[in-house]
Amino acid sequence: MTPLEQLIARAEAVLARVEAVLPQPPREPDWQRSFAFRWRKRASGGASWLQPVAHVAQIRLDDLHNIAAQKAAIEQNTRQFVQGRPANNVLLTGARGTGKSSLIKACLNAFADQGLRLIEVDKADLADLPDIVDLVAGRKERFVIFCDDLSFEEGEGGYKALKVALDGSISAQSDNVLIYATSNRRHLMPEKMSDNAGTTHDDDGDLHPGETVEEKISLSERFGLWLSFYPFKQDDYLDIAAHWLRSFGCDDAQIEAARADALRWALQRGSRSGRVAWQFAKAHAGRLPDA
Repeated sequence: MTPLEQLIARAEAVLARVEAVLPQPPREPDWQRSFAFRWRKRASGGASWLQPVAHVAQIRLDDLHNIAAQKAAIEQNTRQFVQGRPANNVLLTGARGTGKSSLIKACLNAFADQGLRLIEVDKADLADLPDIVDLVAGRKERFVIFCDDLSFEEGEGGYKALKVALDGSISAQSDNVLIYATSNRRHLMPEKMSDNAGTTHDDDGDLHPGETVEEKISLSERFGLWLSFYPFKQDDYLDIAAHWLRSFGCDDAQIEAARADALRWALQRGSRSGRVAWQFAKAHAGRLPDA
């Protein structure tokens, strides 16, 4: 081997090692395996990919009680989306355990046969949103990017990435992608008394929010549809518990007999949420020999 050939061989070996550690373009997933996917990323900064979800939650819109207005709004928005009509990104905020995430999963099940697909993205991976959008931009399906339990602290990078993905890039948002996010915070970031320090008012009494407030509002404002969720009343909680008990095979007499236990269960947990009602129903029905 000549010196030149040796040099070329060494250069090719070096390039191979460099390519092995460089970030790889996202792999094309098997779109037929599922209608729900998770965005996966190696901790070392290597390959990223869409992982099909083998067992998708089977919750239905009819399973969600006492949030009729929120359910109607997101169902209509999603129907517009799958039909190729204008639709909005959606922010669902409010009390924990009231059905925010379940509502998005139920919409997926309702519209999957019409081409709706869901991609779940962790907050830590929001910087990859442009790659995800590019990956699905040429597909005929309609994609909801799902960000669950979203909130940001000061200075987190994902905050800026989400702002750009929603409405801040020089490129237009892909017409087959929407973002649905849930959060316990209305504006997705902690609110402090000091935020109001920059607020001013003029001689007419008009208030002008400071820059800190404006920055925090600017992200949530980019969602076209806001849905708020509130703590359930006692009767709402019992209605949800009864629904789930019935789904586990309990009859009316058993459901009526379980009311006191359901209230004690909620009292012990300090919450009358839909999640607590579901947990009670599983525990109670599982103890009944003929349920």
